[in-house]
Amino acid sequence: MTASASAAAASHAASEQTIVSLEGINKWFGSFQVLTDVNLQVKAGERIVICGPSGSGKSTLIRCINRLETVQQGRIMVDGIDLTAGGRNVEAVRREVGMVFQQFNLFPHLTVLENCTLAPVQSGRMTKQEAQDIAMHFLTRVRIPDQANKHPSQLSGGQQQRVAIARALCMKPKVMLFDEPTSALDPEMVKEVLDTMVGLAEDGMTMLCVTHEMGFARSVADRVIFMADGRILEQAAPAQFFSQPQHEKTRSFLGQILASH
Repeated sequence: MTASASAAAASHAASEQTIVSLEGINKWFGSFQVLTDVNLQVKAGERIVICGPSGSGKSTLIRCINRLETVQQGRIMVDGIDLTAGGRNVEAVRREVGMVFQQFNLFPHLTVLENCTLAPVQSGRMTKQEAQDIAMHFLTRVRIPDQANKHPSQLSGGQQQRVAIARALCMKPKVMLFDEPTSALDPEMVKEVLDTMVGLAEDGMTMLCVTHEMGFARSVADRVIFMADGRILEQAAPAQFFSQPQHEKTRSFLGQILASH
């Protein structure tokens, strides 16, 4: 086998590897069951968009993948680590998983560069200089290296969200989770954040994104998952999902989304 053929085979094998596995996930908030019998397998490099009406459990689901929420039943594996075993496994998984929230969650008293270098330095993964070098690399990647010495209050919402993405990337995660990353932005700022996420997808990053941006789902997702009432009701490639939705609730949701646009 030639070197190029060997590399191609290795790349294909990586793409077939399951990096996130959810099996029989059930979660309650008090007496309310927010997730019911959720099963999901995500391959390395796969881009997943999760959509559905408000209150369907989408955000809770991805928050379970890095233990921001705990599950009462079921098993979650991330890159071979059993998250539901707790203990040091939680810390290990959080080193593998980056997350970007609806609100930017930047430290207002720190500069952009300091926000990006804080976790890599405090975790002992990098020296201060190494962290600054990698931070500037990713700030350049999200097209705001010139903002490195500013504070978050001096940036637009779109710029702050791009800082949040760069900050997550500085930990060199294998999986990125996005929880409605554009919903707190003014419409004119949405595109710059989505463009950044498209770039990550093109780089092969494994991504799970909760969003109502159906244009992003059509153009970037390998698979679109529809949730309602705490269950995954439907999942398919974008072409099939949008042209031939199988479930009545999916059809109703897509009709509402298209009507609002």
